Amino acid sequence: MSTLEIKDLHVSIDTEQGNKPILKGVTLTIKTGETHAIMGPNGSGKSTLASTIAGHPRYKVDSGSITLDGEDVLAMTVDQRARAGLFLAMQYPVEIPGVTMTNFLRTAKTAIDGEAPKLRTWTKDVKAAMHQLRIEPEFAERNVNEGFSGGEKKRHEILQLELLKPKFAILDETDSGLDVDALKVVSEGVNRAIDGGNLGTMLITHYTRILRYIKPDFVHVFVDGSIAEQGGPELADRLEDEGYDRYLVAESAQA
Repeated sequence: MSTLEIKDLHVSIDTEQGNKPILKGVTLTIKTGETHAIMGPNGSGKSTLASTIAGHPRYKVDSGSITLDGEDVLAMTVDQRARAGLFLAMQYPVEIPGVTMTNFLRTAKTAIDGEAPKLRTWTKDVKAAMHQLRIEPEFAERNVNEGFSGGEKKRHEILQLELLKPKFAILDETDSGLDVDALKVVSEGVNRAIDGGNLGTMLITHYTRILRYIKPDFVHVFVDGSIAEQGGPELADRLEDEGYDRYLVAESAQA
């Protein structure tokens, strides 16, 4: 079992108006085999947490720590974090002109494992995963995300998740922009990865609809850069009925 531990994390960004604090003391522990849903209104710091774990240079860690099995994640470069077992499915996946999906996936797998996968087995695995995610075979020779629809980009992110087999997956609003059919296909892919039993999942979302397909063990509500409430799946059900208004009212009252 592996553990991703975040302790009293404070993160800020530099803006034209000066330094702006975003995360204000986040503490969270995720173990492999667990699924944690991170929910909250826009601007509450959910995506900042994901980007900070992944190593985005825009975000400045002012204090606190992130460790993976006791190792200091913040001291690692972005590629070292990936090799250590951290995976980020981005809210807005980027295009990589000139690099085919086939080359990208095999290069990534080689970098993470330290050796190239056996071609025959790898090709079989890629084709099987693409079929399950309803990705047409010709996409293997297309440049990464170039000309892909939003749903196609999200399916490609989950294809990477299934093939690269990280220890921890951070899924940053993977459900955004998906229609009902695509949401179901993507969720099934995430569940296949989870069912392997060796994956810890941080599922960041505004809405509860994806939680109908991917069942969280824990739910954390982010408000103004910190965790306002934590609970089990029943908390997500309550959010479905009540929304975030009561947290925002409480925040305004404190201000």
